[in-house]
Amino acid sequence: MKQVQRGFTLIELVMVIVILGVLSAVALPKFVDLKGDAVAASTQGVAGALSSAAAINYAARSISTSKGAAVTNCTDMSSSTIMQGGLPDGFSITAGVVASGASVACTLTNAGPPSTTATFTAIGIP
Repeated sequence: MKQVQRGFTLIELVMVIVILGVLSAVALPKFVDLKGDAVAASTQGVAGALSSAAAINYAARSISTSKGAAVTNCTDMSSSTIMQGGLPDGFSITAGVVASGASVACTLTNAGPPSTTATFTAIGIP
């Protein structure tokens, strides 16, 4: 009785290794640069929180001047009265005058790395 050989040939094994190499070369760059996207997303998240905090502060301050905080400059938005805990580490706001009752686009910068910027809306209130 003749015994049947089983297993993979050398060519089949080499082809599998080549296919895995090509797949990893295509997929790897998608996972390597995720830090930049994460930093940009966190900057956008903080900018969104600042815009929301500005609206809430404006509403509270419109009811009573003892509530909220006065906003006459973009940098006033970093107040811990407006945004609980203040700005996260590594973030800064570019100064810019905000007139009473006016909405102004302010710039938020995340030192990174990589450094990213986003805009948020500040609403002036004395």
